[in-house]
Amino acid sequence: MDQFLQLLVAGLATGAVYALAAMGFTLLWQTAGTINFAQGEFVMLPAFLMLGWMSLGGLEPWPAFALTVLCSLLLLGLAFKRALADPLMRHDVLTMVIATIALGLFLKESVKELWSNEAQPFPDLLPVGSLQLGGVVLSLRDIVVFLAAAGLALGLQLFLARTRTGRSMQAVAQNREVARIVGIDVPRMVLLTFLVNALLVSVAALLVTPVYLAKFDLGESLGLMAFIAAIVGGFNQTRGALVGGLLVGLLDNFSAAYLSAAYRNAFPLLLLVVIILLRPQGLLGRAEERQV
Repeated sequence: MDQFLQLLVAGLATGAVYALAAMGFTLLWQTAGTINFAQGEFVMLPAFLMLGWMSLGGLEPWPAFALTVLCSLLLLGLAFKRALADPLMRHDVLTMVIATIALGLFLKESVKELWSNEAQPFPDLLPVGSLQLGGVVLSLRDIVVFLAAAGLALGLQLFLARTRTGRSMQAVAQNREVARIVGIDVPRMVLLTFLVNALLVSVAALLVTPVYLAKFDLGESLGLMAFIAAIVGGFNQTRGALVGGLLVGLLDNFSAAYLSAAYRNAFPLLLLVVIILLRPQGLLGRAEERQV
């Protein structure tokens, strides 16, 4: 039972990070009709930006993180939208998929050549140590990661549901033309979506990199797990991405501990196949139809 509870907390922490990246997937798809297959590299890049500010600029971790978030908003939000998404969104989805796959490869290889192909230690800004509850020893860091990621995810849900801007973003996601007719600034809402995604990946980098280290290929598995989480939860629902991320994180940790660590990535893929066969819209997603 003690091991089960430890794995539960660790799985929730891992899943919450997956959920942040998965929510970026769903936001971009809903509002801009864009699938970003460089999402994993978008989590990897802020980690190296932060290391750069600390080693080259001599900044302390928290100021370096604040500057990294600003750079991410400009590079992964504004520049990504203007330079890549805007010219390609008028084409079909496959064009955007190919372009973002190429972007992910470019970012990964660029970091490998310009920085290092070796894993780099990353400063842990979160509390370390353990918390003992009865006979169970839980990682304090896992608890804080889960609370921070889940709090950001729930805060985003409240923003979308309770604020005028959030409701405008949802209106654009549901029907862009109708949203434009009723006076919503559609380009502004789409830009805001890209900026929110940049913020999500920056926080995900801060939470996950101290454990997995800063590696040029960190985005490969992380992006895959986030994409699986988005589909499992429902690609057209941000709250579905939250649920999907937690499920994938739990399955990842429990399968590695109780079945086989060598095939831990295979079990989320198996879950993906089952969901696609039994409920293609995802656990919380809406079924959508199209004319053919």
